[in-house]
Amino acid sequence: MDSLKQALADHVAQWSCELVALSHAIHAQAETAWEEYNSSALLTEWLAVRGFRVETGAAGLPTAFVAARPGTGPGVAFLAEYDALPGLGHACGHNIIAASACGAAAALAAVAPDAAVSVIGTPAEEGGGGKIKMLDAGVFQGLDFALMAHPGPQDFLYARPFAVAHLEVRYGGRSAHAAAYPELGRNAADAFTLAQVAIGLLRQQLPAATRVHGIVTEAGTAANAIPERSVGHWYVRAETLQQLDPLVDRVLDCFRAGALATGCEFSYGETSPRYAEFRNDEALAEAFDANARALGRTFDRGCSGMNTASTDMGNVSQVVRAIHPYIGIDTASVNHQAAFADAAVTKAADQAVLDAAVLLAQTALDVGTEEP
Repeated sequence: MDSLKQALADHVAQWSCELVALSHAIHAQAETAWEEYNSSALLTEWLAVRGFRVETGAAGLPTAFVAARPGTGPGVAFLAEYDALPGLGHACGHNIIAASACGAAAALAAVAPDAAVSVIGTPAEEGGGGKIKMLDAGVFQGLDFALMAHPGPQDFLYARPFAVAHLEVRYGGRSAHAAAYPELGRNAADAFTLAQVAIGLLRQQLPAATRVHGIVTEAGTAANAIPERSVGHWYVRAETLQQLDPLVDRVLDCFRAGALATGCEFSYGETSPRYAEFRNDEALAEAFDANARALGRTFDRGCSGMNTASTDMGNVSQVVRAIHPYIGIDTASVNHQAAFADAAVTKAADQAVLDAAVLLAQTALDVGTEEP
């Protein structure tokens, strides 16, 4: 086993320049949810050269893909994310995730000829729920293991992301001249103001392990015209899907209160399927941790700050044995800061690409040779 694991590391080292170049190229594209055409093409082209059978447009999603190398062993998938954040680029480091997934899969395929290995390219993790749509379409059917590593400021072994609902909230009012005929208006921007005050007060009675946050993206176009339309996007998070349901209801009541007080119409929709909490597979986590220690990386077993974030990988983990460790890129910045996007193409980030590829492949080798 030790010689096989070394062979995995040797293959990743052989492709190190190519994998780092993949990471940097995706970082430079910075394509947002559902628009990751160039990033998807870069990844599938690299995998096709290494003998993977590539299906593009998986689950009917243009930027999703499955790159597979069939085999008789357990089905192992390495998950690639490659969408960027609007206005922030790759401030969550998905370029690192994508490149490391490709390296892990190609190395495992080279060393374990009987392994059933795939890279599943999953678009729109940042609020679009690409994995959930692929899960519903049967893309993950028949898999035994799903593995990925997500960049963060430091190494953390366990992912414990929250469940989340993504809301688009809309108010419809009535426009009027704000000085000459204010009594004829119904202010859709004021509806959001009142709703946000209500949400702020609601937070006093919410459990500590919840989050409610959002932005107003449209609230009028002229200071002397009462806004007749406003739009916002809100996230509601809780530790589990079961805890999320009643919380969403209470938050929606706050938005309804804004409409009632201002005489505006209120409507909303969920822009993505709800993300589930993450279920760590302990055997996978222990194998990853042992391989990391052998490589010289120590993964903290405590709670990362990212554990109150959310991921559609949580839904996958409910049906497939999975891990989602956070691999550090040695930065004082944190995810979703502009400085983190800069840090995602440093030497430490490039090393994280290579180390994650090795560790994920070694972990898959461990579990793939387990006694049934």
